[in-house]
Amino acid sequence: MKVSNSKVTSTGGTGSGPRRAKRHLPPSEKYELWVSVLSGQATQGEAATRYKVDRSTVVTVCKTAKQGALDALAASRPGRGGQSAEEVELAEAREEIARLRATVTEQAVALHLHEGKARWD
Repeated sequence: MKVSNSKVTSTGGTGSGPRRAKRHLPPSEKYELWVSVLSGQATQGEAATRYKVDRSTVVTVCKTAKQGALDALAASRPGRGGQSAEEVELAEAREEIARLRATVTEQAVALHLHEGKARWD
């Protein structure tokens, strides 16, 4: 490694150039980066250069944004406007409880019919 003017550069390894210090992007810049890659305005390499981050950071931002968008779309339900994610989750949990209650009742009846009534002897 060479140290000059308080910059650290790598002379070996698999990288093609000097290592950059980590730069943390604010959410607004991450969004702009994602939109530019998504819309085809920039490649991942161009976006990395423009925002002065590593390409792996661009890949991570894009994956995170995609997953966040998919999660938000999965949580939205047509015809249920105005409900928070917690309200939707609570409604789904109540539906699941009702379904499980019906299943347990059905199984209890089947078990009772299968074993028959106990004798009074």
